Amino acid sequence: MAYDKDLSFIYKNYTRLVFGIGAVKDLGAEVDHLKCSRAFVVTDKGLVEAGIVEKVEKALGSRHVGTFDGVPQDSGYHIVNEAAEIAREKGADCIVSVGGGSVIDTAKGMAIIVSEGGNLQDYQGFQMLTHPITPHVVIPTTAGTGSEVTYAFVIKDWEKNQKLLYGDDYLMPNTAILDPEMTATMPPRITAMTGMDALTHAIEAIHALQAEPISDTLAYGAIRLIMQYLPICVENGSDLVARGQQQIAATMAGIAFSNAQVGLVHAMAHCVGALYKVPHGVANSILLPHVMMYNMDECADRYALVAEAMGVKEKGMSDEEAAGAAVDAVFELTKKIGMPQSLREVGVEEEGLAEASDMALCDGSIVYNPKMVFEAEQVMEVYKKAF
Repeated sequence: MAYDKDLSFIYKNYTRLVFGIGAVKDLGAEVDHLKCSRAFVVTDKGLVEAGIVEKVEKALGSRHVGTFDGVPQDSGYHIVNEAAEIAREKGADCIVSVGGGSVIDTAKGMAIIVSEGGNLQDYQGFQMLTHPITPHVVIPTTAGTGSEVTYAFVIKDWEKNQKLLYGDDYLMPNTAILDPEMTATMPPRITAMTGMDALTHAIEAIHALQAEPISDTLAYGAIRLIMQYLPICVENGSDLVARGQQQIAATMAGIAFSNAQVGLVHAMAHCVGALYKVPHGVANSILLPHVMMYNMDECADRYALVAEAMGVKEKGMSDEEAAGAAVDAVFELTKKIGMPQSLREVGVEEEGLAEASDMALCDGSIVYNPKMVFEAEQVMEVYKKAF
């Protein structure tokens, strides 16, 4: 899957990045930079209990007008609408999200409603916005989703038990504060699953149909950092240097896949997440090597690039041999950091794979997969191997 001689692409990255140990102290100045004065914080109860939100509120000072801490793991329409209504009542002119992917995604939805009114359901689809919305500052407390630099978010329709994807250039956060101290309390399991989410973003960005030289370079760099630093973060969460490098990797991977897109791994992971509440990073981790094997005959040269970034491509290897080494390296990494090895281990039921396969065909991510997927049976074969 080499670049076509007529290659053309559009590259986007609008988010201002502020990185450094203790960088959260710059939050007030960053809000001022956006010409905002009434910041509303969105987070979850665990981060409030851990004392992390208090640091954020202190950094905001008099700019802080309220906090919503009711975001669950799989946030839903009703959560977004409720939190947005509170923010509007407080007169918020800026949203500050403190947390992982679910919190950041909730805040992206809120930014629409605080600006435009109505309910989130009114804006379902892609590129539905016509102008900038409420400014959004992200402070990630995990290092995996890349949501701090992406133009999309996933929200769950709890009534239909389905995850829905929104996308719009105006959804890209204005600023992301990457402070390694904000991730230092992440337990090993969360560190591992979010890290595998980032690795999946990077590898899928390299094999996706919209891959191009800039996203390739970011994804390649992200893979190198993750292979080196993720095991350290899992083993010793207090290592702030490793935490910081993993944060940078997750952000690089986020920028990469925002431009190149993802593929079948995400389409399948969204479905088992919706049906069986499998955490996204866990689903990605289990499915990634199996999807790579499915795609192998279409993009061995792309996986050879992945192998090179992983440090497992040896001199004289063919693309096919290097691609196989990359798959093996993914399996080995997941074992090393203690990730589940099968869907069965995380509560997925075999009789539910057919429904998940049908759902995956309707997921927008699937259209960018390097190997075309036309039938649910093709998806089912991959699910079975991962089961």
